[in-house]
Amino acid sequence: MTDLINARGLVKRYSGTTVLDDVSLNVPSGCVTGFIGVNGAGKTTTIRALMGLMELDAGEVVVFGEPFGPDADDATAHRLKERIGVVFDTCPFIGDLPVKTAGILMKASYPTWKQGHFEDMLNRFGLDPKKKIKDLSRGMGMKLQLACALAHDPDLLILDEATAGLDPMARDEILDMLRDFMSDENRSILISSHITTDLEKIADRIVCIDLGRIAFDVEKDGITDLAGVARCRAAEFEDVRASGLFEPGELKWMRQPMNIDVLVPDRFAFAKRFPNIACDRATIDDYMQLTLKGETR
Repeated sequence: MTDLINARGLVKRYSGTTVLDDVSLNVPSGCVTGFIGVNGAGKTTTIRALMGLMELDAGEVVVFGEPFGPDADDATAHRLKERIGVVFDTCPFIGDLPVKTAGILMKASYPTWKQGHFEDMLNRFGLDPKKKIKDLSRGMGMKLQLACALAHDPDLLILDEATAGLDPMARDEILDMLRDFMSDENRSILISSHITTDLEKIADRIVCIDLGRIAFDVEKDGITDLAGVARCRAAEFEDVRASGLFEPGELKWMRQPMNIDVLVPDRFAFAKRFPNIACDRATIDDYMQLTLKGETR
């Protein structure tokens, strides 16, 4: 499996404040990588660094096997960017332009541009080509960006909150399009999102950043198919803690009004050991909250 993105040791400081602290991240081919974290954790800064849009204080980004960043020569940067489709958290096009002009600008920038595909997606999304971009809702602006990103046939999609502002049906439509994109196993997607239920439907891996550092990088199925959250009473929690199921520093828990929630790496093994303790399937939100905010022993 080839990494389409391989970033190592990224460090970025603003006015003496470290916003990326030794961040390493890879995006393998044939894989949808979900990128999560609370507001201000460093997701958008990381994406900007991966796109070569900022100078780094340390670290290296390799894209399609080639060093990539602000220091890359123009020919290399242009060639690599042609293979990447991007959807930012806000629509970057000039507001007074009509929707169709966004396509004209993209066509001039990408030799692989497919005008018919772009027009088909505008129709599918219900985007009026004559409507001014500034009059689009946030969700429709995201759809315009996605149409532009897909219409030049990229190998890699980088999506920053691409489903934000969309209703559930529209989000499912976007996810279907991303699944179609991934029918080619040589392609990859890096998608950041606060809507972790979307990531549960499409992601293969989940990477979480917190305070500018990678908090965990795990297979999605290891969270949603294997992990669990045990709902323990106080006495049960003491039994779990003393059971030897957890190595030192691996037990993560959070006190709730009526019980103590415990993050369980293997809920099936836990159920065999403690059949009388309720253990629910973990969601990505559960896993992130207990990992980042739970107490550890």
